[in-house]
Amino acid sequence: MTLPEDAREAVRVGGGDINEAFRVTLADGTEAFVKTRANPQPGEYTAEAAGLRWLAEPAALRTPRVLEAAEGHLALEWLHGGALDAAGAEELGRGLALTHTAGAPCFGDPGFIGPARLGTLLLPNDPAADWVTFYRERRLLALAAEGRRGGRLSPAGVAALERVCERLPELAGPPEPPARIHGDLWTGNVFADRDGRPWLIDPCAHGAHREVDLAMLRLFGAPPQRTFDAYEELAPLAPGWQERVELYQLLPLLVHALLFGGGYVASAERLAQRLAG
Repeated sequence: MTLPEDAREAVRVGGGDINEAFRVTLADGTEAFVKTRANPQPGEYTAEAAGLRWLAEPAALRTPRVLEAAEGHLALEWLHGGALDAAGAEELGRGLALTHTAGAPCFGDPGFIGPARLGTLLLPNDPAADWVTFYRERRLLALAAEGRRGGRLSPAGVAALERVCERLPELAGPPEPPARIHGDLWTGNVFADRDGRPWLIDPCAHGAHREVDLAMLRLFGAPPQRTFDAYEELAPLAPGWQERVELYQLLPLLVHALLFGGGYVASAERLAQRLAG
């Protein structure tokens, strides 16, 4: 665990399930949010910094300014928290639409992220020629293999996932170009500042289907409906998107099942069995 060399004082703050987090005052008086932990994965914090910068490129949504990305820590500008207001909820929808449609060079790693990091899970991010291949090979089957190895998913659950993968060409909807997605977009990773405006934090950024972000945003405490309406005003979703929400919620449910166990395992396996037909 490390902090910036010029850290003058540090106060522990909430920082999630994996990292320790600090409010740090640097030598020049700048306040920073620093996340760190013992033995992080190589390149973990530099990849997150690259993802924040990439999501900020379209200038549609704010991300915290990166102050320092080192092997042992990530230092970001300190943000003062508040609550998302009506204008902020609309801005989130419009901003996501513009960020997604800014696009990505491929389904997978745009070239500077490396593997996908979701908590302590590492998932392959190698580019794929099409979305069905990427979602099947790099996400669902990779998670099924991880669950089988650790005994965290039942044989019946793994078999259901494999059947979902066989059905993906009919379930995944019409082809779309790769979108520039956050990749771990639950409401806890939408930070509201004291002016009620949204910021994206803690990304697992890569090229993927844009409905992945929107499905996850609906899973763990959704923002107001105005967010989704504003999104569709700029970037309407393909017909049948409502039927695909659960398909793309399967991904975060599986991740939570492998990381935290408990009721998430039953929820993920029930959903897989339902989608398997």
